[in-house]
Amino acid sequence: MKKRMIIMTVAILAAAGILSANTVSFKMSYLIPKMNSDFWDIEFENMSFFKSNFQNTSFGVSYEFFLTRELSLVFGFDTYSKTKGAYYKGWVGYSLDNEDWAFPDDYEGEFSPQHSVYTSVTPLQVSLKLLPLGRRAKLIPYVGAGGGIYFWSLRMRGDMIDFGDEYFYEDPGYGDIPVYPIYQVDAMEGRNFGKVAFGVQAFGGLMYPVANRLTLDLEFKASFAKGKMTQFEGFAPLDLGSYQVSLGINYWF
Repeated sequence: MKKRMIIMTVAILAAAGILSANTVSFKMSYLIPKMNSDFWDIEFENMSFFKSNFQNTSFGVSYEFFLTRELSLVFGFDTYSKTKGAYYKGWVGYSLDNEDWAFPDDYEGEFSPQHSVYTSVTPLQVSLKLLPLGRRAKLIPYVGAGGGIYFWSLRMRGDMIDFGDEYFYEDPGYGDIPVYPIYQVDAMEGRNFGKVAFGVQAFGGLMYPVANRLTLDLEFKASFAKGKMTQFEGFAPLDLGSYQVSLGINYWF
């Protein structure tokens, strides 16, 4: 109920903003998630993907309300999502007595244990934007900062090796070999609209006028947010922050 009320409030504010905005901007970004949390540490330690595999393009829209010649209020949102599959490093799978087990990759294995991770973050952000030279310069620098509501989701599907449940396989040639059970997992944080978190952002950029009401925009933004994990038990809050470089077009009404 609380989540729906937040979404309805944001939708009403967005509709009102579109009708009264002084500037509308459309941006395409290259987004680099920070992923500084224990969930991602464990994934990158055990799986064959890297942080760079989760970098992706994103798209955003914002509209701006002039408060003074140098100051404005900006309301905007971005969309980011990425799915990546990977296999466990150093382990192979065997099916024994209708159960799946992870063996060291010194063995050939019957299959490669693997799973996919889906992550998405959609921040709705409100910021103050400062243009120290005003809006009529030949090159218009700006900086800004603010806060936002982050809708986010995380899903893991596939094989999961339970490293907390160790067994030993008696191998005639190698002796006792540590093995671990493999379970099928389909766990998700944030169904439907996603979970809600709160964060902050800071940005800076340059606008270059190309027509009377049109500017090109180059921007760098850093976002900081944490999302509480409930389906993935025992983990610290998930890092939802990112860095992004954007190229956009601004139209002034």
